Amino acid sequence: MNIYISGRGAFAVQVADALLEEGHPITGVAAPRLRQGRSDDGDASSWDRLRSWAYPRSIPWTDSAELRATHVPDGVDLIVAAHSHAFIGRRTRARAAVATIGYHPSLLPVHRGRDAVRWTIRDGDKVTGGSVYHLTERTDGGPLAAQEHVFVPPGSTAQSLWREHLAPLGVRLLLRVVTDLAEGRRIEVPQDEKVATWEPAMDAPPLFKPELIALPGTTFVDGSRWALHAR
Repeated sequence: MNIYISGRGAFAVQVADALLEEGHPITGVAAPRLRQGRSDDGDASSWDRLRSWAYPRSIPWTDSAELRATHVPDGVDLIVAAHSHAFIGRRTRARAAVATIGYHPSLLPVHRGRDAVRWTIRDGDKVTGGSVYHLTERTDGGPLAAQEHVFVPPGSTAQSLWREHLAPLGVRLLLRVVTDLAEGRRIEVPQDEKVATWEPAMDAPPLFKPELIALPGTTFVDGSRWALHAR
């Protein structure tokens, strides 16, 4: 399957490598221009890791803050969100012939939101997990394609839980769902809204939705905001 990846950091690179190893061409990527905390675009060591990964492979890169439908090339079967903090709008999702899927490090619909792992630790959860779901207009609210639980080891931090457990689980679950879709198996289990929880980002700006029509300055129920340059 021809795959377009929107993501960031080491996790996105791990997903991209795993997909290539399974024989799926990567036709393009969207990633932040720079790593978090970096400011020098002229220094390639400051680039986001997915951007750096794409460059020597001659894979087209788009700044994730600017991602629109026109940036997704023809012939894409699947868009994969791998630690993507950019909302993938309806027109962009429609560029994928088969599906647009993403990984969320919680047992959705619990802990929707950008800081799910940090809220898991803050709330003292003993069990968590990962979910692959079909992206929709509702942030983290689309139907589930795969889900698996893990126990939270005593003394875990958000960083250790992500690095040692939830990130490897995410790679494995995404590969499973991509294989399912490639073989014609499409799983879509609606999330149970009665048990859904949403936690705001702890130290990041609200998610911005460039394709969503609303009045400037509108804040939505999930904490996202309309962008003035939406189109």
